[in-house]
Amino acid sequence: MSLDDSIGFLINQAGRRISQLLAQRFAPYEVTTEQWSVLARLREEDGISQKELAFRVGKDQTNVTRILDQLERKQLVVRRPNPDDRRSFLPYVTEEGNRVYLLLLPIEKDVVAEATSGIGSEDLAKLKELLVRVTDNSLQRLNL
Repeated sequence: MSLDDSIGFLINQAGRRISQLLAQRFAPYEVTTEQWSVLARLREEDGISQKELAFRVGKDQTNVTRILDQLERKQLVVRRPNPDDRRSFLPYVTEEGNRVYLLLLPIEKDVVAEATSGIGSEDLAKLKELLVRVTDNSLQRLNL
């Protein structure tokens, strides 16, 4: 079997190319794709634990802590004490973080539209469904 026939390789390549394109478009705003994914997840649900955030963005906790440090330095996120556990902090998007998110969201949508151009809406819906299934199948077999 050729590497180009490997579904894992193809998924990885597609994801990397989209990430590279997104990184190019985000560069003038000094936001990385990793920072974008954390910011976007927090926009969905502010104040979740760093452990839960790490799971939701598919990164380890150490990387998420580093990304949150960077976002905090840029004043896009602030960490507040967890009222249920004084040893931990919960991240929240700031007003500036919301402004940057709203500025970058159309860029992200354009990149995805460019990467999926020529693919019909039914095929895109099926692709999303299949990618979710592949992700879920893999996640069920991981020892997390």
